[in-house]
Amino acid sequence: MRIIAVGILFLCFSIFSSLSSTVSNDKVPPRFPSSVIRPEQLSLATKRGTKLYKARYFTQILDHFNFNPKSYQTFQHRYLINDTYWGGPEKNSPIFVYTGNEGDIEWFAQNTGFMFDVAPYFKALLVFIEHRFYGKSIPFGGDKDIAYSNASTLGYLTSTQALADYATLIIDLKKNLTADDSPVVVFGGSYGGMLATWFRLKYPHIVIGALASSAPILNFENITSPYSFNNIITQDFRSESENCYKVIKGSWEQIEDTGSRSGGLELLRKSFRICKNYIDADALESWLTTAFVYTAMTDYPTPSNFLNPLPAYPVKQMCQSIDDPTTGNDSFAKLYGAANVYYNHTGTTTCFNLAYSPDPHGLDMWSWQACTEMIMPTDGNNQDSIFPESQWSYSQRAAVCKGYYGVDPRPNWITTEFGGHDISRVLKRFGSNIIFYNGLRDPWSGGGVLKNISKTIVAIVAEQGAHHVDLRFATSQDPKWLQQVREREVKIISNWISQYYHDLANHS
Repeated sequence: MRIIAVGILFLCFSIFSSLSSTVSNDKVPPRFPSSVIRPEQLSLATKRGTKLYKARYFTQILDHFNFNPKSYQTFQHRYLINDTYWGGPEKNSPIFVYTGNEGDIEWFAQNTGFMFDVAPYFKALLVFIEHRFYGKSIPFGGDKDIAYSNASTLGYLTSTQALADYATLIIDLKKNLTADDSPVVVFGGSYGGMLATWFRLKYPHIVIGALASSAPILNFENITSPYSFNNIITQDFRSESENCYKVIKGSWEQIEDTGSRSGGLELLRKSFRICKNYIDADALESWLTTAFVYTAMTDYPTPSNFLNPLPAYPVKQMCQSIDDPTTGNDSFAKLYGAANVYYNHTGTTTCFNLAYSPDPHGLDMWSWQACTEMIMPTDGNNQDSIFPESQWSYSQRAAVCKGYYGVDPRPNWITTEFGGHDISRVLKRFGSNIIFYNGLRDPWSGGGVLKNISKTIVAIVAEQGAHHVDLRFATSQDPKWLQQVREREVKIISNWISQYYHDLANHS
């Protein structure tokens, strides 16, 4: 069986359907579970009669850390801006910046409703900066065929280069706006939340604080257990129904046994309404795994449209389908009903296509990052896991990456560059003004900061929360606990800005 539970969104990995497909171990590691796939609130923006943003471009340098002639090559770096509510530079009104994830920045902007919701209160300028090598921010003349061609060009795709991009762009933008004294706060979810954290630590002279939502900055070598990710998914489903857990856990062997028998693949096709172009037991298992992983990540208390259109509390809905007494003892009928919650909530799909198709939203190059510096162990499954028992294997990941890209991963680089070990003791000495939000139903929360580090490095933990649910657009159906999370975040950010203005006045 070749199931990669992070089929890595943050991650998720994809880790993070073109986008939601997992990959087998003989292919490149999956992309980081990305938070944002489809625009969830375009209709809301239309109703308000406003556009969410305008696109602009900045001439960005290719290599911030060397002085070779080729380092001075440039590319057009896209960012999105909304000045609807900005109080302007005369009042030193704040600038809120989203540190872009591994994909098209428009998808992230369209789904990070929290920033739009609070902008009027803070009179903030909103800026969403795209990550290099994603979306339209492609080096080497914007030609993906060249930029993605080999390790020599992809070598410029790193988190440190991206952070330097953000720093350079923000400094230039403030200068052009004559807003040198406007405080900057960065926001990010998932990988973007990791970047927001690291940006605050690396560039404290540029940004006064960071909101890092569902940022698994501890999901690296010998810090977070490789079993954590799938243990949380297991608990999500088991907490809804013991029978639901047992049906899913027992399904993998049943699918394999059926697929190996004569006529078994055709039975699987009919049972799961798979399209006639392709059927394979491993592909079916990956398809189901993707549904369970991403549903656990986006187990939101209100309907959503991130990875797929989903009802409120989709894990509960999946388990209700599995526990439906009308399906009797037919495990495949139960699993089909659960898969329908993720893949066909709208009821419009007549058959499911297991064949891989390219990601239309430009997240493919996460595979490079997952093969170089973003080595985030998430594939372990213990005996109680909802997925088949397995161990995380760095050597296997390294061999895949070496074969595909010709590079050896650097599993220790992120913690060398940004830290992670003994994070409480280390950040207490020099860090400040970071909010770490984590929802405990989010499988990435196992690699997040779950306890306060100091008075100004605060962990907000929501027992019923999912993957960066706090950054979504607010709705009237949001539960009280989610409203309180956002209220607390606003209060903390307000204190940062007030302290900044106080210091600025005294300095002047």
